[in-house]
This record gives sequence, structure tokens and C-alpha cells, in this order.
Amino acid sequence: MLIHEYIVAVDWGTSHLRAFLCKANKDNPLKLLDKAYSLGVNKVIHSFEQTLFDCISPWLSQYGKIPIFMIGQIGSSIGWKETDYLPCPTKLEGIAAQGVNFTCAGHDITIIPGLSCRLSNDNYDVMRGEELQTLGWLQQDTQRVKGTHLVCLPGTHTKWVLIKEGNVELFKTAMTGELFDLLTNHSILIQKGNATFDQPAFKKGADFTLKSELGSFTHGLFSVRSKQLFGELTNSQASSYLSGLLIGSDVRAALNAEEWQLSELGEVSIIGTKHLSQQFSQVLEMHGIKTNICEVTDMTLLGFNAVYQQVSALSKP
Repeated sequence: MLIHEYIVAVDWGTSHLRAFLCKANKDNPLKLLDKAYSLGVNKVIHSFEQTLFDCISPWLSQYGKIPIFMIGQIGSSIGWKETDYLPCPTKLEGIAAQGVNFTCAGHDITIIPGLSCRLSNDNYDVMRGEELQTLGWLQQDTQRVKGTHLVCLPGTHTKWVLIKEGNVELFKTAMTGELFDLLTNHSILIQKGNATFDQPAFKKGADFTLKSELGSFTHGLFSVRSKQLFGELTNSQASSYLSGLLIGSDVRAALNAEEWQLSELGEVSIIGTKHLSQQFSQVLEMHGIKTNICEVTDMTLLGFNAVYQQVSALSKP
């Protein structure tokens, strides 16, 4: 792949496609010029090719045949071209060389591989997309390649990533966001959707889970319903309370994980959207765990920049 002045970076997950037009320079970080959005992998109606090129067509009309880098579920078994899962422990600095490369409509396309790990309980775990944001986090501060760190990437499937001496040692997934969506839209718990976030209700839900006995999570979920029936929660507060329950459960599992000791790590870095990151930060800090919130788009672009630099280095004669 030759060096180009412009590239398109695509984070293509299950629910959303997020595309970024960037100006590239082999000696400087990517410069974001524009963004575009479209359907996630599970929502594509026609073909992946058409969905992608319809989304970014104005950029291609202006800049011609420019390379495209993609991460996420687009590289999974339900995506366009399946890439490998690189087994952990692994370094991310050579990840671009292990991607899948192909040409479509005259554009060079690279899909970055995901990661896999096997936990001490003999279960496997996998990720696609978060590995690049983790790479971006490592690029942001060169001191992060030293020591042990824990990175939380909240979302549909929240990832907790353990990093040792710059290696992704292992990670654990929680279906926090997907459970929230399912319980909000397909259960008896939430009767009326409400977009307004209620901070006291959220904290009440987090407190409930964090202070409950082990094994009481499914019993505690019904309190979303019962507290509405007896006037302790309004319908509009219920979704915030449910969010607190779920994030509280997610954080509680991280606090009790045998793979790391949160109290010994100093802080947890959180990479996600502003509101969701703040929710996780609040619950962690309720237990005295310091947090460092990193904006997800910034980490994504830093990760894509690292991939672009890797590809540029491989292209040198």
C-alpha cells in the first residue's frame, strides 16, 4: 500500500458505522477532517460494499481512490471479510501487518484483526474494535508501556482490558449495554421510555447492586418494577435506576476479579462516550477507585494513526 495524503478510517460495529476522513502524514498524527455515519453490521440492508461507499461517497468524489482502514464487527464471521483473533498476551504495535487486505472499487482496504484470550476459568473471550482504541490509549502516553494498567471500555459489550508492560495480557467482557437495551425495550421493567437521566435514581441503583449479597443480581432486577409500583421510583426515573443496577453489577465484578487487584492499580482509564464514561467513573469512585476518562474518538483516531504508520513503514522499499 502506497503512502497517501488522505485516508478513511472506519469503526464498523454491530449497531453503527462511524467513518472518519483524515489527512495523513507519515511523520505526524492523523488530522480529522470530517465524520459520517451509517448502519451497523447487523442492520445492513443491501451489501457491505454499498453501505460503505454510500456513506463516504462525497469524500471519494473529492479525493479519489484513497485507502480505507476498518475495525470492528465488519471483520467478524457476520461481517465483510473475516479476520483472525490474535491470541493474548500480545503486543499491538504490529497489528496492521496481520490484517486482511483486499481491493474494492479501486480502493485498498485493510480490516484490522481482533483479539482473543482464555481466562483462568477456561472460558474464551474475544474483542473486535476495542483493540484499536486500546492501541490509541497506549500511543497517547509512552509511559503506559510500563507497569500494569486496567482499561475499561464501556458500551454494548463492556471490555475490561489488563495491560502489562505494553502487552494486552487478557480482557473480560460484560454484556452491560446490551442487557440495558433488552430490559428497557423487551421486559416488564420499563413501561415508558424517557431520555432524561436522573442522577439520584442512578446512584440508588448502583448502591443497591454494590451492597447486595452475591448472587442477588437477578432478584434485585425486579426492584426496578416493584419500586415503581409502590411509589419509590417514577416511571421516568426507572431507566436511570436500571442503568445504575447494571453498571453497579459490572463494576462489582471488576472489583472482585481474580485477574487483577483494582486497589493496587492506582487508577482505571475509561474509554467511551462522555455520559457513559462518567457513569462508570462515578460508580468506581464510590469505591475509592480513581479514574481517567479518555474520549473514545480521540483514542480511535490515535489507534488508526498507529496502524497507518505501521502500514507506511511496511510500504517503504
